[in-house]
Amino acid sequence: MLLHVPDILSREQVAAIRQRLDDTAWADGRETVGSLGAQVKRNLQLPDQSPLKRELGETILAALARSPLFFNAALPLKILPPRFNCYVAGGEYGFHVDGAVMAFVRGEQMRSDVSCTLFLSDPEEYEGGELIIHDTYGEHEVNLAAGDAIVYPSTSLHRVTPVTRGARVAAFFWVQSMVRDESQRRLLFELDASIERLRASAADEAAILQLSGVYHNLLRRWAQT
Repeated sequence: MLLHVPDILSREQVAAIRQRLDDTAWADGRETVGSLGAQVKRNLQLPDQSPLKRELGETILAALARSPLFFNAALPLKILPPRFNCYVAGGEYGFHVDGAVMAFVRGEQMRSDVSCTLFLSDPEEYEGGELIIHDTYGEHEVNLAAGDAIVYPSTSLHRVTPVTRGARVAAFFWVQSMVRDESQRRLLFELDASIERLRASAADEAAILQLSGVYHNLLRRWAQT
């Protein structure tokens, strides 16, 4: 499921994060991928051991915890602390699929079910840099406002096109979901959204209660914790 999650960060939060990132030193992004990824990746990235990465990542994790839409879409069990990248001067990342298993700095591992990009640059700040996500319905071009996120299955083939002007700055991270199967997560998300629409329309409370029970019983059946 490809989903736009708006307003994860406020404009003030984006500005504060960007100020910190604009004043820091970046490293070669190829340091964090294997040999195949290094052949198609050309960008800058905050080192994994960077204290700034940890500090800004905690700000983003706190913001994600306040987003019901993100929670309902990803149903997170574990979230890899956000990383930060910058594409400038032709920087790009060719088609690739994210690794199936991700490692925390402290050595813990998690399965990647959901991939997320949180934009920290507005589209008018740069040219190129579109996130292209390929799925069974074709290719989708994503270029969102700063503070907005895109959520999509980690099984998706995707790339970032070359940035030909300005700088494209973003945070990115992965989620191990309580519900491993993408089709099951989609069904739960659509069911929850339908329940919320019925509640907003003052529909029959008994029917809403019954549907809520179906949702939680399906989640109970499918969740892996």
